[in-house]
Amino acid sequence: MFLQDWLRYRVQPRVRERTYQNYCETVSKHILPTLGQIKLQQLTATHIQKLYDMKRQQQLSPRSIHHIHTILHRALDDAIQLHHLSQNVCHDVVVPRQPKGHLVAKALTIEQARQLLTAAEDDELEAPYVLAITTGMRQGELLAFTWNDIDITTGKLQIRRSLCRAPHKGTITSELKTVSSRRCIQMTACALDALQRHTSQQQRTSREHEIGWNQEGWIFCNTRGKPLHAADLIRRSFRPLLEKAGLPPMRFHDLRHTTATLLLSMGTHPKIVQELLGHSNIMITLEIYSHVLPPLQEETMHKFHAWLTDSDSSSCQ
Repeated sequence: MFLQDWLRYRVQPRVRERTYQNYCETVSKHILPTLGQIKLQQLTATHIQKLYDMKRQQQLSPRSIHHIHTILHRALDDAIQLHHLSQNVCHDVVVPRQPKGHLVAKALTIEQARQLLTAAEDDELEAPYVLAITTGMRQGELLAFTWNDIDITTGKLQIRRSLCRAPHKGTITSELKTVSSRRCIQMTACALDALQRHTSQQQRTSREHEIGWNQEGWIFCNTRGKPLHAADLIRRSFRPLLEKAGLPPMRFHDLRHTTATLLLSMGTHPKIVQELLGHSNIMITLEIYSHVLPPLQEETMHKFHAWLTDSDSSSCQ
C-alpha cells in the first residue's frame, strides 16, 4: 500500500521520531479507513473532499482536517516525484477554513505564576518549573538537558535536543525541528538559584545511589540518574503542584504560553519572544499571541498621544 510504504521509506528518514509517529497515527486513524481501498491512480479530488466533509461532520476541528490535508498533499507530491502520478488532486480540494485567531494560548497570570513558583519552593523538582516559566522551553527540551548544556558562570543554556517516548523504543532523544529551535538562552537569577539548589540535591542523590548511577549527565533525572519520563512528571509532580498552588488544571505546555504572554504584556518586542521560544518565524508568534497585542496597542497609543502633546514638543495639529 502506497501510504504505508511512503511513511516508512519517505517520511521516517526525514523527520523526527515524534513527527513520524504523529503521521502514522493520522494516516491509520483518519485516512486509511476511508481511502485505504482506493488505488493510488484512481484517487480523485471527490474522494478526498468526501473524506474532509465526513471528518467535519464528525466534529473534527478545521486544524485537524488541515493536518490530514497536509499529509495527503505531501504524499501525493512524492507520488508525482516517483512517477506514480502526473498530478496532485489535493490542489482541487476545498479545505475547511480555519477561523482567525483559532490558536488561543492558555496562560497563567503573573499572580498565578508567582503562586506556582511559591508552591514549588523546596520541591525536589522546583528547578524545571522555574526554568519552564522563565525560558518558555518545551517539556521535551527541558527534560533533554544535560549539565554540558549549561554554563553556570555566564548563566547561559544551550537548547540542542528534545526528549520523547517512541513506541517500541522507549525514551529517545531527537533533533529539534528547525534551526531556530536550536538556541541559546540567558537565564534569570531565580532560574540559576534553582539550578544550583538542584545541583546540590542531585549530588547527594548520586552519592546515595553510586552503584548503578547513570553517568550521562541528565539534569532532571530519577534516583538512578536516568532521564525523567514526561508522563511521570505530569502525574506525580505537575498535577499535585497545581493543586497545592490552588490553580486550575492545565497542560505543562501552558507554562510556555505563560512565558510568552507575560513577556509580551511587559512590552517585550515580539521578535525577542520569537527567538526565546524558538519559533521559525515571527508570524507564528504573532498568530498564537495575537490576543495579547490589542491591549499593548492601546497602551502604546496613549503613550504616543502623551508624547505628541507634551508641552516641550510640537502640538498635534
